Amino acid sequence: MPENNSVSKTVEVGCCIAGGGPAGMVLGFLLARAGVDVVVLEKHADFLRDFRGDTVHPSTLELIYELGMLDDFLRRPHQEVSEVGALVDDFAVTVADFSHLPTHCKFIALMPQWDFLNFIAEKAKAYPQFGLRMEAEVTGLLVENGRVAGVRAKTPQGSLQVRAGLTVGADGRHSTVREKAGMDVIDLGAPIDVLWMRVTRRPSDPDQTLGRFRAGKILVTLNRGDYWQCAYVIPKGGFDPIRQKGLPAFREDIESVAPFLRERTNELREWDDIKLLSVAVDRLRRWSRTGLLCIGDCAHAMSPIGGVGINLAIQDAVAAANILAQPLLRGTVPDALLEQVQKRREFPTRMTQGFQVFAHKRFIGPALSNQAPVQKLPLPLKLLQQFPMLRRIPARMLGLGFRPEHLRTPDVNRNQRPGP
Repeated sequence: MPENNSVSKTVEVGCCIAGGGPAGMVLGFLLARAGVDVVVLEKHADFLRDFRGDTVHPSTLELIYELGMLDDFLRRPHQEVSEVGALVDDFAVTVADFSHLPTHCKFIALMPQWDFLNFIAEKAKAYPQFGLRMEAEVTGLLVENGRVAGVRAKTPQGSLQVRAGLTVGADGRHSTVREKAGMDVIDLGAPIDVLWMRVTRRPSDPDQTLGRFRAGKILVTLNRGDYWQCAYVIPKGGFDPIRQKGLPAFREDIESVAPFLRERTNELREWDDIKLLSVAVDRLRRWSRTGLLCIGDCAHAMSPIGGVGINLAIQDAVAAANILAQPLLRGTVPDALLEQVQKRREFPTRMTQGFQVFAHKRFIGPALSNQAPVQKLPLPLKLLQQFPMLRRIPARMLGLGFRPEHLRTPDVNRNQRPGP
């Protein structure tokens, strides 16, 4: 049934981006920086979402360096993690060591995603070509002669049409754009979900941000300064049985994995304090059709394992800007160039998702089902402890990914083309 609200306003731009997450905001910034008129439509009134990931990896920090914004970025509140570790029952293990990466920042920066997005928005607004409309929810596509010519959106001021030379879907794993475009999704399966919550952090608490595995339970604690952002991993569809056991039993489960949080779990007063993230691992068979490109979670939903989803999405944005900025300035974007973006980014997507599916089956699944204490470390973890040099391999996979992208677009405000 066709939507039909009277259109209160029509806007014409070179590129319309649906979704103000990391992929959409970074792409919008890079295109505007190159001189393309672009508008980003974000359905929420702000960027505040607790369940959004907040690991800014060395690949993204390197992009920020290439943009000349690193010093300013690092002045914002954040924590720096140079090693990734875990507690497996009574075994403390180090999995990845970022200190040897060929980047300017040899660490992961932990920054709430809303702060990262506000930072990008602040920098993008220096360019008159950049537009950001909050509370603008995309509801449909404008299709003319088989070509996507823009979007329809609803706003507090009324309905809106945005006509664009290129429409980009960057509206996440529950994308309206890819649904309306009828894109074919390949579901790779994910046997886990994640419960997000926050608990006060005390000065006497451990400093590390790490994963904790104990007696069939997995908890990841992210240091956000005055509180812990906690991710409790559960089997897919396992939230209802947990709720049935009651909140006191759930608090006891958290305390059994992280005893230092005892007494503070009472801060979880009701189930509304705990948010369910339904994990999906999927990708589109084709990322584009005439006039439309999908990137980030819209093109490939990732598991939270490794916190790589944000950074993979940002790499998509960089590749898309590098390939499409000049054609957008000329006013034409052939289908072949949209397909080139997928060709460029599909290999790292497949490799990353392959690693995540392997980790689900070989590590996460067994850890959730094993109620007995671990008597000895699995061989891969044992080797990482015996031979520290091996920690550089997962560090490169997590920190840089399988195909890091570098800035190739010009800055119209400086009339020069920066390089890496």
